[in-house]
Amino acid sequence: MGAVPASGRSLGGRARPRHRPRARTLRRRRALIGLLLVSPALAFVTVFFLVPLVLMIWMSLHRWPLLGHTSWIGLGNYRAMGSDPVFWRSLGFTVEYTAIVTPILIVLGFGLALLVRRRRRGVGFFRTVFFMPYVIGFAAASYLFVWLLNPDVGLLDKTLQSLGFTSSPVQWLSTRTLALFAVVLMIVWKTVGFTMLLFMAGLQGIPEDVHEAASVDGASRWTTLRRVTLPLLRRTIALTVILAVVGSMLAFDQFYIITNGGPANQTLTVVYWIYNSSFVNFQLGYGAAMSVVLMLILMVITAVQLYLLRDQAER
Repeated sequence: MGAVPASGRSLGGRARPRHRPRARTLRRRRALIGLLLVSPALAFVTVFFLVPLVLMIWMSLHRWPLLGHTSWIGLGNYRAMGSDPVFWRSLGFTVEYTAIVTPILIVLGFGLALLVRRRRRGVGFFRTVFFMPYVIGFAAASYLFVWLLNPDVGLLDKTLQSLGFTSSPVQWLSTRTLALFAVVLMIVWKTVGFTMLLFMAGLQGIPEDVHEAASVDGASRWTTLRRVTLPLLRRTIALTVILAVVGSMLAFDQFYIITNGGPANQTLTVVYWIYNSSFVNFQLGYGAAMSVVLMLILMVITAVQLYLLRDQAER
């Protein structure tokens, strides 16, 4: 009674699907091809990210001198970090530096993008001028500002004196405030062009019909910017803020070259203190522990930023 006719049809008259094994084979083949295509990227991430990450976490649980034998101390490095005043002072300074640099980069970058987003005569020249400092390396830009800020031969002091703003050379790196101002000035000059480029891409991705519709409805430029442009730039703003915050929290080169952490270690960043602990004091385990904590802080900050700047449709 339960036999199936040789024609491949059931008693109800419906044909049995014969393509299932073939479809299953095609899916397996596609999955295998996809795995082969992404395998170079997986290997790269594994070798250059996952393996060093695991090693860093393992090192943070040991007393790991640069030379000599290692010893397991568990959470000893993390407990030492909690009572290290230099670490907390460097973390506070890094947060302060990030809070100063990030809004300046976002506001200036967005303003420059609004100025050069439309094609008009000569706009290509200004786009190039604004973006050009970004292609300079951090070390080269830092040494350039070391020369500009030099009180004896620097161009900045001579310009200020010739214009009558100062009567004597300014010791730019003599105080914490002036040293921080010098570094912020260099970073803004160097990286604002990249922020401008990101905002330009976001602005050009907004259909012109949207602005025309807002204009027809009687919206002013300020209302259009606040109610139309900025909400549509939410993803771009999230990207620029995350890049600016992460880059500022990982600041090292500019402070190492321009201020050398001075005066009196008052411009010491977290990464600078990790460098000193690892390669000056030869405490690789302690430096690894601080790196783990800094990584966790950046993950939390990035997650909060993505949550606050998510699109309306994602809420």
